[in-house]
Amino acid sequence: MLQFRSAAHTHVGLVRANNEDSGFAGPYLLIVADGVGGAAAGEVASSTATYVAAALSMLGPVRGTDPLVLLGSSIDLAARQLRAGVEADPARAGMGTTLTAIATDGARCAIVQLGDSRAYLLRAGVLQQLTHDHTLVQALVDAGRISPEQARVSQHRNIVMRSLGTRQEPDPDLAWLDLEPGDRLLLCSDGLSDLVEDALIAHRLASGDCQEAVEALVGDALAAGGRDNITCVAADVVEGPPIDSRGVLVGAVVDLGHVLDPVAVR
Repeated sequence: MLQFRSAAHTHVGLVRANNEDSGFAGPYLLIVADGVGGAAAGEVASSTATYVAAALSMLGPVRGTDPLVLLGSSIDLAARQLRAGVEADPARAGMGTTLTAIATDGARCAIVQLGDSRAYLLRAGVLQQLTHDHTLVQALVDAGRISPEQARVSQHRNIVMRSLGTRQEPDPDLAWLDLEPGDRLLLCSDGLSDLVEDALIAHRLASGDCQEAVEALVGDALAAGGRDNITCVAADVVEGPPIDSRGVLVGAVVDLGHVLDPVAVR
């Protein structure tokens, strides 16, 4: 059955005081979430969304859960928890998070996207971006009003149009994903993709194992200024017998005090 041999690495960066990114690297699920809201608890939003999806994934491969259903259910439950979190503490109003995740049940693979964290596929040495940024500048690029080069340097490049939060109902991109053994995946927050060019991303992914790749990519973002939190999750798609679904949490979610209601997920 298909599974992920994965690694994750995160860094607060050189400008921010705290890390609002969260990530998960497991054999059947990969996640990167980038919290937004600053004092309104972006780290709570990213941690809650990541923890919800990671906890639900424990049931996936064992019970045959459709990976597309798993990702959709994770979005719905996390959104309910974020709304309840604001009701309990109005100071959290406005918190939200991006969410990019890939899940497999061993045969099928699915992807979900909200916001501007990204997923990439490296296959036969060719890098492909799997996700489409939900940002103002990407909408302007799509409409032909600015070029991709202009988008990279625009002062509006970090305005996210869709996210997982409390100000709007989530509107995720959910799709099946055709993966095969030998593929290498990268999920990352915009702390990487805003600063590191695709050519260097492809080079790093093609060099060494996944742990070496994510550490090198985080280092590249720091060398380029490190103006935001940086989180990278890389994985090789492999075939193997069923294994334990547990994985590695990184970033804000490591502190379960940031998760709104971990017991409810269980």
